[in-house]
Amino acid sequence: MSTPPTPGKPRVLLMHHFLDPGPALLAEVAEVITYPSNRPLDEQNIRGAAEGCIGIVSQLKDPIGPIVLSTPGLRCVSNVAVGYDNIDVAAATANHVWVTNTPGVLDEATADFAFALMMATARRVVQGDTFVRQGNFKGWEIDMMLGHDVHDATLGIIGIGRIGRGVARRASGFNMRVLYSDQQPLQPEVEKQLGATRVDLPRLLAESDFISIHVPLTNETHHLISTAQLNQMKQSAILINTSRGPVVDEAALVEALKTHRIAGAGLDVFEREPAVHPSLIAQHNVVLAPHIASATTRTRSEMSAVAARNMATAVRGGRPPNVLNPEARQ
Repeated sequence: MSTPPTPGKPRVLLMHHFLDPGPALLAEVAEVITYPSNRPLDEQNIRGAAEGCIGIVSQLKDPIGPIVLSTPGLRCVSNVAVGYDNIDVAAATANHVWVTNTPGVLDEATADFAFALMMATARRVVQGDTFVRQGNFKGWEIDMMLGHDVHDATLGIIGIGRIGRGVARRASGFNMRVLYSDQQPLQPEVEKQLGATRVDLPRLLAESDFISIHVPLTNETHHLISTAQLNQMKQSAILINTSRGPVVDEAALVEALKTHRIAGAGLDVFEREPAVHPSLIAQHNVVLAPHIASATTRTRSEMSAVAARNMATAVRGGRPPNVLNPEARQ
């Protein structure tokens, strides 16, 4: 049985812990109801917890579909992420529910991490760390842990939004040639600033030494990189993914890594997250991270604050600043 609401204060369901100053900002405007940590994350349970709530502060692991979005009185779902593939935005609009996200605040941290994965994979940093910890380092050898140069290499960026542009800026410090593939071309002056050349995807795949993916997960980008695309890449190429796991066909990637069709991969996201393909774990030519590209204290705190402010605006009756479907409530 749900708890009676505090008189005069609307209720908001907080799906998971988030960082300061988010909780305080949310508590200023609403009675905050916490989703039970022992309850499964499915739509029926979320719908039950959201009864009587005006809003839900969600995270990317929360399935927010038609069952949840038809909760009576629900006005806004504030996702603590820039991506929102966990939310059925069309169903939200049909039910007059705003959906918001946290764009901008995580761009630089994610671009940093994409470059960190690139460096770690190319120079076998994780493999070297394991080698030393296991007591296998017996002294310098000229052919030990040979990797790939990042400087002067060609970087292909799939998706040249804010994060993709951040990666391109970092590449300039390594004197990299930058290619990009995107449906929307950059302005000529931006291309010049970044030293980036727009090409189609097949050319990008064929010419790049490193390929970094920065597209949202949509029906069109699901398995954007699969067997056919991996076969177009250089045998010495390295694939980096900090976007969403299902953009890459994990089974096809495993086969490409096992057969050395490509040289390596650096992954922060996985197709069936948090599950990881067992064969990926067994491969030495892939660096695996637990979806932490934006995981700096400052960035995650800013994400929490933006999500709380989005919700606070909706609770007060205004239109949130980062609303994805303004037409939901005219």
